[in-house]
Amino acid sequence: MDLMTGMKTFVAAVETGSFTAAAARMHLSPKLVSKYVGQLEDRLGVRLLHRTTRQLSITSAGQLYYARAAQLIEDLDTLEADVRADVAGLTGTLRLSAPTTFGELHLQPLLLDFAKGHPDLTFDLYLSDRPVDLAEEGFDLAIRIGALRETNMIARRLAQTQLWCVAHTDYLSQYGTPDTIEALCHHRCIRDSNSRSTTAWPFLVDGHSSRIPVDGPFMVNSAQVVRNLALAAQGIGLCPDYVVAEDVQAGRLQRLFPQAETLTLDIHAVFLENRHLPARVRAFVDFVARRLKQQESFARLQDD
Repeated sequence: MDLMTGMKTFVAAVETGSFTAAAARMHLSPKLVSKYVGQLEDRLGVRLLHRTTRQLSITSAGQLYYARAAQLIEDLDTLEADVRADVAGLTGTLRLSAPTTFGELHLQPLLLDFAKGHPDLTFDLYLSDRPVDLAEEGFDLAIRIGALRETNMIARRLAQTQLWCVAHTDYLSQYGTPDTIEALCHHRCIRDSNSRSTTAWPFLVDGHSSRIPVDGPFMVNSAQVVRNLALAAQGIGLCPDYVVAEDVQAGRLQRLFPQAETLTLDIHAVFLENRHLPARVRAFVDFVARRLKQQESFARLQDD
Protein backbone atom coordinates (compact mmCIF):
# COMPACT_ATOMS: atom_id res chain seq x y z
CA MET A 1 0.00 0.00 0.00
CA ASP A 2 1.34 3.46 -0.94
CA LEU A 3 0.84 6.32 1.51
CA MET A 4 -1.66 8.27 -0.63
CA THR A 5 -3.90 5.24 -1.05
CA GLY A 6 -3.86 4.72 2.70
CA MET A 7 -4.73 8.35 3.33
CA LYS A 8 -7.61 8.32 0.84
CA THR A 9 -8.94 5.08 2.30
CA PHE A 10 -8.81 6.44 5.86
CA VAL A 11 -10.51 9.70 4.82
CA ALA A 12 -13.23 7.73 3.04
CA ALA A 13 -13.80 5.61 6.16
CA VAL A 14 -14.13 8.70 8.36
CA GLU A 15 -16.48 10.50 5.97
CA THR A 16 -18.71 7.50 5.30
CA GLY A 17 -18.66 6.08 8.82
CA SER A 18 -17.92 2.47 7.92
CA PHE A 19 -15.46 0.28 6.07
CA THR A 20 -18.28 -1.07 3.90
CA ALA A 21 -19.35 2.40 2.71
CA ALA A 22 -15.72 3.43 2.26
CA ALA A 23 -15.14 0.31 0.17
CA ALA A 24 -18.02 1.27 -2.12
CA ARG A 25 -16.57 4.78 -2.57
CA MET A 26 -13.06 3.49 -3.18
CA HIS A 27 -14.15 0.53 -5.34
CA LEU A 28 -12.36 -1.86 -2.98
CA SER A 29 -13.46 -4.72 -0.77
CA PRO A 30 -14.25 -3.94 2.91
CA LYS A 31 -11.47 -6.36 3.89
CA LEU A 32 -8.93 -4.39 1.83
CA VAL A 33 -10.13 -1.08 3.30
CA SER A 34 -9.61 -2.45 6.81
CA LYS A 35 -6.18 -3.71 5.81
CA TYR A 36 -5.11 -0.33 4.35
CA VAL A 37 -6.25 1.60 7.42
CA GLY A 38 -4.42 -0.89 9.64
CA GLN A 39 -1.23 -0.49 7.63
CA LEU A 40 -1.53 3.29 7.88
CA GLU A 41 -1.88 3.02 11.66
CA ASP A 42 1.17 0.74 11.80
CA ARG A 43 3.15 3.26 9.75
CA LEU A 44 2.19 6.11 12.11
CA GLY A 45 2.40 4.06 15.29
CA VAL A 46 -0.97 5.38 16.55
CA ARG A 47 -4.58 4.24 16.53
CA LEU A 48 -6.69 6.37 14.19
CA LEU A 49 -10.03 4.58 14.49
CA HIS A 50 -11.83 2.61 17.17
CA ARG A 51 -13.58 -0.42 15.65
CA THR A 52 -16.69 -2.08 17.01
CA THR A 53 -18.95 -4.61 15.35
CA ARG A 54 -21.44 -1.86 14.47
CA GLN A 55 -19.53 1.35 13.88
CA LEU A 56 -16.29 3.24 13.65
CA SER A 57 -15.29 6.12 15.89
CA ILE A 58 -12.34 8.41 15.36
CA THR A 59 -9.61 8.90 17.95
CA SER A 60 -8.10 12.28 18.85
CA ALA A 61 -5.03 11.37 16.80
CA GLY A 62 -7.34 10.36 13.98
CA GLN A 63 -9.10 13.73 14.08
CA LEU A 64 -5.80 15.55 13.71
CA TYR A 65 -4.67 13.26 10.91
CA TYR A 66 -8.02 13.44 9.10
CA ALA A 67 -8.06 17.25 8.95
CA ARG A 68 -4.59 17.45 7.42
CA ALA A 69 -5.00 14.39 5.18
CA ALA A 70 -8.30 15.61 3.73
CA GLN A 71 -6.71 18.97 2.88
CA LEU A 72 -3.67 17.30 1.31
CA ILE A 73 -5.88 15.09 -0.85
CA GLU A 74 -7.93 18.10 -1.97
CA ASP A 75 -4.76 20.06 -2.76
CA LEU A 76 -3.38 17.15 -4.77
CA ASP A 77 -6.62 16.75 -6.72
CA THR A 78 -6.63 20.49 -7.46
CA LEU A 79 -3.00 20.42 -8.54
CA GLU A 80 -3.65 17.56 -10.95
CA ALA A 81 -6.72 19.36 -12.34
CA ASP A 82 -4.73 22.56 -12.83
CA VAL A 83 -1.95 20.75 -14.66
CA ARG A 84 -4.46 18.98 -16.90
CA ALA A 85 -6.20 22.32 -17.53
CA ASP A 86 -2.94 23.85 -18.78
CA VAL A 87 -2.66 21.07 -21.35
CA ALA A 88 -6.21 20.04 -22.20
CA GLY A 89 -8.32 23.00 -21.06
CA LEU A 90 -10.67 23.44 -18.11
CA THR A 91 -12.61 20.40 -16.93
CA GLY A 92 -14.84 19.40 -14.04
CA THR A 93 -17.92 21.05 -12.55
CA LEU A 94 -18.12 24.70 -11.52
CA ARG A 95 -20.69 25.04 -8.75
CA LEU A 96 -21.68 28.58 -7.89
CA SER A 97 -24.44 30.56 -6.21
CA ALA A 98 -25.68 34.10 -6.87
CA PRO A 99 -28.58 36.40 -5.94
CA THR A 100 -31.60 35.65 -8.11
CA THR A 101 -32.06 38.90 -10.05
CA PHE A 102 -28.35 39.54 -10.57
CA GLY A 103 -27.94 35.95 -11.70
CA GLU A 104 -30.80 36.08 -14.16
CA LEU A 105 -29.92 39.48 -15.66
CA HIS A 106 -26.13 39.44 -15.68
CA LEU A 107 -24.48 36.22 -14.53
CA GLN A 108 -26.40 33.82 -16.75
CA PRO A 109 -25.36 35.57 -19.99
CA LEU A 110 -21.74 35.68 -18.81
CA LEU A 111 -21.91 32.00 -17.87
CA LEU A 112 -23.14 31.18 -21.37
CA ASP A 113 -20.29 33.13 -22.99
CA PHE A 114 -17.71 31.50 -20.70
CA ALA A 115 -19.09 28.03 -21.46
CA LYS A 116 -18.62 28.56 -25.20
CA GLY A 117 -14.87 28.77 -24.68
CA HIS A 118 -14.69 25.80 -22.30
CA PRO A 119 -16.72 22.91 -23.76
CA ASP A 120 -15.41 20.34 -21.27
CA LEU A 121 -16.73 22.22 -18.24
CA THR A 122 -20.11 21.58 -16.64
CA PHE A 123 -21.94 24.18 -14.57
CA ASP A 124 -24.20 24.04 -11.53
CA LEU A 125 -25.74 27.49 -10.98
CA TYR A 126 -27.95 28.00 -7.91
CA LEU A 127 -29.87 31.28 -7.80
CA SER A 128 -31.19 32.33 -4.42
CA ASP A 129 -31.25 35.46 -2.29
CA ARG A 130 -30.42 33.20 0.67
CA PRO A 131 -26.69 33.30 1.49
CA VAL A 132 -25.52 29.72 1.00
CA ASP A 133 -23.01 27.95 3.22
CA LEU A 134 -20.14 27.23 0.82
CA ALA A 135 -18.51 24.55 2.95
CA GLU A 136 -21.65 22.72 4.02
CA GLU A 137 -23.39 22.91 0.64
CA GLY A 138 -20.35 22.28 -1.52
CA PHE A 139 -20.13 25.46 -3.60
CA ASP A 140 -16.91 26.59 -5.27
CA LEU A 141 -17.87 30.25 -5.00
CA ALA A 142 -20.76 32.60 -4.40
CA ILE A 143 -21.64 36.12 -5.49
CA ARG A 144 -22.49 38.48 -2.63
CA ILE A 145 -23.96 41.98 -2.99
CA GLY A 146 -23.58 44.38 -0.08
CA ALA A 147 -21.71 44.12 3.19
CA LEU A 148 -19.98 40.80 3.78
CA ARG A 149 -20.97 39.10 7.02
CA GLU A 150 -18.86 35.94 6.85
CA THR A 151 -15.48 36.07 8.52
CA ASN A 152 -14.12 32.82 7.08
CA MET A 153 -14.21 33.93 3.44
CA ILE A 154 -11.78 35.29 0.90
CA ALA A 155 -13.47 38.00 -1.18
CA ARG A 156 -12.66 39.60 -4.52
CA ARG A 157 -14.58 42.69 -5.53
CA LEU A 158 -16.01 42.35 -9.03
CA ALA A 159 -18.04 45.55 -9.39
CA GLN A 160 -20.29 48.00 -7.57
CA THR A 161 -23.94 48.96 -7.85
CA GLN A 162 -26.02 51.88 -6.59
CA LEU A 163 -29.58 51.83 -5.31
CA TRP A 164 -31.84 54.00 -7.46
CA CYS A 165 -35.24 55.35 -6.48
CA VAL A 166 -37.58 55.01 -9.49
CA ALA A 167 -41.20 55.47 -10.45
CA HIS A 168 -43.42 55.47 -13.54
CA THR A 169 -44.73 58.79 -14.86
CA ASP A 170 -48.32 57.53 -14.49
CA TYR A 171 -47.76 57.01 -10.76
CA LEU A 172 -46.17 60.46 -10.41
CA SER A 173 -49.06 62.06 -12.32
CA GLN A 174 -51.56 60.50 -9.92
CA TYR A 175 -49.74 60.87 -6.61
CA GLY A 176 -47.28 63.68 -7.29
CA THR A 177 -43.48 63.71 -7.43
CA PRO A 178 -41.72 63.78 -4.05
CA ASP A 179 -39.42 66.79 -3.92
CA THR A 180 -37.30 65.48 -1.04
CA ILE A 181 -36.31 62.03 0.14
CA GLU A 182 -38.15 62.73 3.42
CA ALA A 183 -41.39 62.98 1.39
CA LEU A 184 -41.15 59.27 0.56
CA CYS A 185 -42.96 58.50 3.82
CA HIS A 186 -46.14 59.92 2.22
CA HIS A 187 -45.94 57.71 -0.89
CA ARG A 188 -46.75 54.14 -1.88
CA CYS A 189 -43.34 52.47 -1.72
CA ILE A 190 -42.64 48.99 -3.07
CA ARG A 191 -40.50 47.28 -0.45
CA ASP A 192 -37.98 44.49 -1.02
CA SER A 193 -37.91 42.00 1.86
CA ASN A 194 -34.33 41.02 0.91
CA SER A 195 -33.22 44.39 2.27
CA ARG A 196 -31.98 44.65 5.83
CA SER A 197 -34.94 46.85 6.68
CA THR A 198 -38.38 46.74 5.08
CA THR A 199 -39.57 49.87 6.87
CA ALA A 200 -36.79 52.32 5.96
CA TRP A 201 -34.64 53.03 2.89
CA PRO A 202 -30.96 54.04 3.14
CA PHE A 203 -29.68 57.34 1.73
CA LEU A 204 -26.63 59.50 2.32
CA VAL A 205 -27.47 62.96 3.63
CA ASP A 206 -24.55 65.38 3.95
CA GLY A 207 -22.21 62.41 3.83
CA HIS A 208 -23.97 60.59 6.65
CA SER A 209 -26.13 57.50 6.39
CA SER A 210 -29.81 58.19 6.91
CA ARG A 211 -32.77 55.83 6.84
CA ILE A 212 -36.05 57.23 5.51
CA PRO A 213 -39.25 55.56 6.78
CA VAL A 214 -41.33 54.03 3.97
CA ASP A 215 -44.55 52.07 3.66
CA GLY A 216 -46.77 50.72 0.92
CA PRO A 217 -49.12 47.96 -0.19
CA PHE A 218 -46.47 45.73 -1.79
CA MET A 219 -43.59 43.86 -0.16
CA VAL A 220 -41.77 41.34 -2.36
CA ASN A 221 -38.52 39.38 -2.24
CA SER A 222 -37.24 40.19 -5.72
CA ALA A 223 -35.71 43.35 -7.16
CA GLN A 224 -37.07 42.30 -10.55
CA VAL A 225 -40.60 42.24 -9.14
CA VAL A 226 -40.03 45.67 -7.56
CA ARG A 227 -39.07 46.90 -11.03
CA ASN A 228 -42.13 45.28 -12.65
CA LEU A 229 -44.50 46.82 -10.10
CA ALA A 230 -42.89 50.21 -10.62
CA LEU A 231 -43.39 49.82 -14.38
CA ALA A 232 -47.04 49.06 -13.65
CA ALA A 233 -47.30 52.42 -11.81
CA GLN A 234 -48.01 50.69 -8.49
CA GLY A 235 -45.56 52.77 -6.47
CA ILE A 236 -42.00 53.96 -5.98
CA GLY A 237 -39.26 51.35 -5.95
CA LEU A 238 -35.68 51.26 -4.67
CA CYS A 239 -33.63 48.97 -6.91
CA PRO A 240 -30.02 48.25 -7.81
CA ASP A 241 -29.16 50.29 -10.88
CA TYR A 242 -28.33 47.15 -12.87
CA VAL A 243 -32.03 46.22 -12.64
CA VAL A 244 -33.54 49.54 -13.79
CA ALA A 245 -30.80 51.46 -15.66
CA GLU A 246 -32.12 50.46 -19.10
CA ASP A 247 -35.67 51.44 -18.12
CA VAL A 248 -34.48 54.85 -16.94
CA GLN A 249 -32.42 55.37 -20.11
CA ALA A 250 -35.38 54.38 -22.29
CA GLY A 251 -37.79 56.62 -20.38
CA ARG A 252 -39.92 53.78 -19.07
CA LEU A 253 -39.07 54.78 -15.49
CA GLN A 254 -38.03 58.08 -13.98
CA ARG A 255 -35.16 58.23 -11.53
CA LEU A 256 -36.02 60.30 -8.47
CA PHE A 257 -33.45 62.38 -6.60
CA PRO A 258 -30.66 61.82 -9.18
CA GLN A 259 -28.48 64.39 -7.44
CA ALA A 260 -28.85 62.79 -4.02
CA GLU A 261 -26.18 60.47 -2.76
CA THR A 262 -27.44 56.90 -2.74
CA LEU A 263 -26.04 53.77 -1.20
CA THR A 264 -23.28 52.06 -3.16
CA LEU A 265 -22.97 48.29 -2.72
CA ASP A 266 -19.96 46.14 -3.54
CA ILE A 267 -20.41 43.00 -5.62
CA HIS A 268 -17.97 40.30 -4.49
CA ALA A 269 -17.02 36.78 -5.44
CA VAL A 270 -16.36 34.90 -2.20
CA PHE A 271 -14.47 31.67 -1.56
CA LEU A 272 -13.58 29.58 1.44
CA GLU A 273 -10.30 30.57 3.04
CA ASN A 274 -7.39 28.12 3.23
CA ARG A 275 -8.47 26.50 0.00
CA HIS A 276 -6.48 26.48 -3.23
CA LEU A 277 -8.79 27.69 -5.98
CA PRO A 278 -9.15 25.31 -8.93
CA ALA A 279 -8.17 26.74 -12.29
CA ARG A 280 -11.79 26.71 -13.48
CA VAL A 281 -12.82 28.95 -10.56
CA ARG A 282 -9.97 31.40 -11.06
CA ALA A 283 -10.62 31.58 -14.79
CA PHE A 284 -14.33 32.20 -14.35
CA VAL A 285 -13.90 34.92 -11.73
CA ASP A 286 -11.30 36.68 -13.90
CA PHE A 287 -13.70 36.47 -16.85
CA VAL A 288 -16.66 37.90 -14.90
CA ALA A 289 -14.58 40.74 -13.42
CA ARG A 290 -13.26 41.67 -16.85
CA ARG A 291 -16.66 41.60 -18.52
CA LEU A 292 -18.40 43.60 -15.79
CA LYS A 293 -15.76 46.32 -16.12
CA GLN A 294 -16.76 46.58 -19.79
CA GLN A 295 -20.40 47.27 -18.92
CA GLU A 296 -21.11 50.94 -18.38
CA SER A 297 -23.53 50.48 -15.46
CA PHE A 298 -20.84 48.64 -13.48
CA ALA A 299 -17.63 50.21 -14.77
CA ARG A 300 -18.53 53.81 -13.86
CA LEU A 301 -18.47 53.00 -10.14
CA GLN A 302 -15.25 51.01 -10.01
CA ASP A 303 -11.75 52.15 -9.19
CA ASP A 304 -9.26 52.08 -12.00
